[in-house]
Amino acid sequence: MEFSIWNFFPGIATLFHQDLTVAIGRIVLICFGFLLAYLGFKRVLEPLIMIPMGLGMLAVNAGVLFLSGSTTGTLFLNPLVSDATELINLMQINFLQPIYNFTFSNGLIACLVFMGIGAISDVGFLLARPFASMFIAICAELGTIATLPIGVAMGLDVKEAAAIAIVGGADAPMVVYSSVILAKDLFVPITVVAYLYLSLTYGGYPYLVKALIPKKLRGIEMDIQSMPDVSAREKFIFAIVTCTVLCLLFPVAAPLFLSFFIGVAIREAGVERFIEFLEGPLLYGSTFFLGLLLGTLCEAQTILNPKVFVLLILGMLALLLSGIGGIIGGLIMYLLTRKKFNPVIGIAGVSCVPTTAKVAQHEVTEANPYALILPYAMGASVSGVITSAIITGIYITILPVMQL
Repeated sequence: MEFSIWNFFPGIATLFHQDLTVAIGRIVLICFGFLLAYLGFKRVLEPLIMIPMGLGMLAVNAGVLFLSGSTTGTLFLNPLVSDATELINLMQINFLQPIYNFTFSNGLIACLVFMGIGAISDVGFLLARPFASMFIAICAELGTIATLPIGVAMGLDVKEAAAIAIVGGADAPMVVYSSVILAKDLFVPITVVAYLYLSLTYGGYPYLVKALIPKKLRGIEMDIQSMPDVSAREKFIFAIVTCTVLCLLFPVAAPLFLSFFIGVAIREAGVERFIEFLEGPLLYGSTFFLGLLLGTLCEAQTILNPKVFVLLILGMLALLLSGIGGIIGGLIMYLLTRKKFNPVIGIAGVSCVPTTAKVAQHEVTEANPYALILPYAMGASVSGVITSAIITGIYITILPVMQL
C-alpha cells in the first residue's frame, strides 16, 4: 500500500472517501451520541442505557477505517463467520478454548480490563494540572519509542519490536492488544514478559528514583491546596470528547479508547451499579482469566522460541528507559517551576495505574513524611495511560502500511 499522510489519520480519511451523505450521517451520529451520553449524565434520560449507548454511537462512527482496499468498516462489530455450524466448530468446546477464541485472539480481554481501569481512574488530577501531567507522561514514553529501533537492530522485525516496545508504557492491556495485532506469533511471550516485569516495578523503580534524584529533592513539598477542583461534569465531557477525537484519529485502536473512556464516563456519571460491575466483577474477572489463560498458553515450545531471550532484554530495557524518561521529565518540571516541583512525580508517568503513583508517594514519604504528592502523581499516571494508548494507536496504524 502506498504510504501517505492519510495513513496517519484513517478515521478522517474515510470521511472524504465515503459518500457525502454517509459522511454527514457519521458526523451527525457522533454529535447525537455525545448528546445522549450527556443527557444520561444529567439524568434527563436513563443513564444506565444512554451513557454506554451514546459513547458506543460516537466511537463507532468516529472509528471507521479501511479494512481492505476501498472497503471501510470498524473493529467493533464485523461478523466474519455467519454460519452457526461453522461458528460452533470454531469454538472447540474444550475447557478454556471458547474463552481464548472469544476474548484473547481478538484483544477483547484487554478491552474488558481497560473498562475496569477507566472506572477506577480519576481524570480530575490530570485536568487540574494538564501541562505537567501530560509533559511527564510524554517523557515517560521514552522506552516505548527508543526500544523500537533497538529491537529492530537486535533482529526482530519492526512489528515485533513495536509490540515489545509497548511494554515501556507499563500498561499490560495495551501490550496484549498490540501484540495480538502486530506480533501474533509472539503474543504469549510478549504478554508474559509484560506482566512479569510490571509486577516487579514495585521492587525496581524505588532504586531508580533513589539513584537519579537526591534526597533533598525527593522531600520537596507540593502545594496540594492550590490544585483547582474539577467537577464531575468537566471530567465527563473530557472523557467523551477525548474518546471521540482519538477514535477519529486512530480508529484501529478505537476499541481501547472506548473501553477506557466509557469506564471514566460511568464513574463520573455516578452510575453506581455499573461502577460496581466495572471495577469489581469485570476488572477482577477478566484479570483472573487473563492470568489463567496466559499460564496455560506457556507451553515449552512457545517459551523455547529463541526470540524470547531478546524479548526479556527488550522488555526490561523499555521499562528502564521509560522510568528514566519520566524522571527526566520530573527534573525538567522542577527547573521550569523554579524548584517547586517534586521530580519524583516523574516516575508516575510510567502508567502502571496506580502502582507507579504509589511508588512515587512512598519514596517521597521516606524522604519527608509531611510531603504529599499523590494527586500530582495520579495525574501523571492517568496521563500515561492516554499517551500509551496514543502511541499504541500510532504503531498499529502506521507500521502495517509502511514499506520497510
